[in-house]
Amino acid sequence: MDRNIGYGMASVKPGKNDLCSCGSGKKYKRCCMGKVALRPPMPSVEELNQLIALFNAGRLIEVESRTRLLVERYPESGFTWKLLGATLHRLGKDALAALKKAAKLLPNDAEAHYNLGVTQKSLGQLDAAVASYRRAIELKPDSADAYNNLGHALQDLGQFDGAQVAYRRALELNPNYVGAHYNLGNVLRDIGRLDDAIASCRRALEIQPDFVEARSNLLFSLNYTASHDSSYCLAEAREFGLRASKKVTSRFSTWECADQPERLKVGIVSGDLRNHPVGYALKSLLEHLDAENIELIAYSTNPKIDAFTVLLKPYFAAWKPLYNLNDEAAARLIHADGVHVLLDLSGHTEHNRLPMFAWKPAPVQASWLGYFATTGVAEMDYLLMSEAAVPQAHQKHFTETIWYLPDTWICFTPPEITLPVTSLPALQNGHLTFGCFQRLDKLGDAVLAAWANILTALPGAKLRMACRQLGDQAVVAEFSARLRQHGIDIARVTMQGPALSRDEYLARYAEVDVMLDSFPYPGVTTTCEALWMGVPTLTIAGDTLLARQGAGVLAAAGMNEWIANGVADYTAKAVALAGDVPRLATLRSVLRERVGTSPLYDAKRFAKNFEAALWGMYQAKSSSIAPNTLNASA
Repeated sequence: MDRNIGYGMASVKPGKNDLCSCGSGKKYKRCCMGKVALRPPMPSVEELNQLIALFNAGRLIEVESRTRLLVERYPESGFTWKLLGATLHRLGKDALAALKKAAKLLPNDAEAHYNLGVTQKSLGQLDAAVASYRRAIELKPDSADAYNNLGHALQDLGQFDGAQVAYRRALELNPNYVGAHYNLGNVLRDIGRLDDAIASCRRALEIQPDFVEARSNLLFSLNYTASHDSSYCLAEAREFGLRASKKVTSRFSTWECADQPERLKVGIVSGDLRNHPVGYALKSLLEHLDAENIELIAYSTNPKIDAFTVLLKPYFAAWKPLYNLNDEAAARLIHADGVHVLLDLSGHTEHNRLPMFAWKPAPVQASWLGYFATTGVAEMDYLLMSEAAVPQAHQKHFTETIWYLPDTWICFTPPEITLPVTSLPALQNGHLTFGCFQRLDKLGDAVLAAWANILTALPGAKLRMACRQLGDQAVVAEFSARLRQHGIDIARVTMQGPALSRDEYLARYAEVDVMLDSFPYPGVTTTCEALWMGVPTLTIAGDTLLARQGAGVLAAAGMNEWIANGVADYTAKAVALAGDVPRLATLRSVLRERVGTSPLYDAKRFAKNFEAALWGMYQAKSSSIAPNTLNASA
């Protein structure tokens, strides 16, 4: 949920008609471009200032129309190209060509390069965006915005140390820069510095208490630490919901959907309809839902698409982006579509639109799949879960009503990659190899201490780790120091950065005998993938929904013996189970077939249960809604 600061035009004014269009501010005949001919025709100062006023007033369609005419008439006017590019970007249109033209015509205009970087970043052209931001900083060294956005691009490139430096420089220039505090918190969490990450979030909220994105990020970060109990996290979540509700000017209380539909219209709000764990888990469900009973509409909150997005799209009757709409406009769009049940697949993760749910655009709203705690949004009616993940006694930890799915709350989609299960590595290596492919922010001191005890008890064992953050050597050095502090010999640890593809990532399981899960934030997709590749995962059944996710997955897969009851049991099980190499070799040879017939992989069964849940939630909720609040003619 990094904050990328966008365009602004008000800070740059066109010069007088006798000034060069390169942005240097020099007389045309003495300009830095070395021109000596008469200055080419340029639009008048008055006309450009009028367009700037319209831009700042949000009258973007009018600005686009008029600036297109101006660039045809005055093709050498760099400022006009800059204005056109900024306008196109805000309208969600292709702005790259216009902004490249502006940067070429205005080589010494910091804002032209900055704006180009914003568009390059939004298109995923990260290296180009970094170059544009660095050029903007050369021209305007005191630009806190440019440093903030540079950090944002570097973080996406996996250059976490460079991102920290950029964010801290932005804060040196502007100590109250709320976006930079927010982004610094993100990168600190990414590399496992949780206390510092939470402190950065709290600093952002001290400066701007109604900054709901920072409050959402704080809740997400709290999930990684065991320092706060469930009541504390619930109170923080309620505060988020209260802040989100205060931004709603007119909450919907009537809806356009039919009150007794033959076909239920279901909206899915997500920024992860792509090559992402949420996308993987969703695909098998979509393949088996009955299209005669359920009509799906995708509301994408992320402009990023990929080949996996292309695979998902055919399962939806409509695909509507929300990322260029504010919360009110997004809510009105969904309301007008007549959605019966609106599903949130993000919770407090990246690209979430939880404040939009506070407008109540659908009569029934539920959270599922992407987040493992309460949203805190009072208008979120349900949370879809299994009883193994949320025992009855834990329902008090949620603002939502828990709607129980039988067997499992998730169904894993086997990868469409033909990778055979390999033989147990220990048979060839002569030693056991533990593995963990979790993010560093999941690996707190308690996890590392438990691993140290396991490795001490099994002196021949080794540890293999892989995650995106380990692609940054500065992060590797910092994490290695943490391992040493816990008494782990770095010579026994192999660290790998991100894989280039999913098949390369899955192939890494061939080098691991047993996966060690993280806690209190366990893996879900990583555990499903490990099981599919024949590698058992040892997890802990914690005291919260989040901490029980690994246990829920293993229980659905019929792997209860690999669920530990606390850290001591986790250590003991690792030594006992992992120490029996013949037993591990046998398990590896049958594990894919074994879990493949379990509820965790039974997509038809899961889709039937999920469809029943959608209808059940709607019928339960609609029975409590006054009949005249639903438009029966819709």
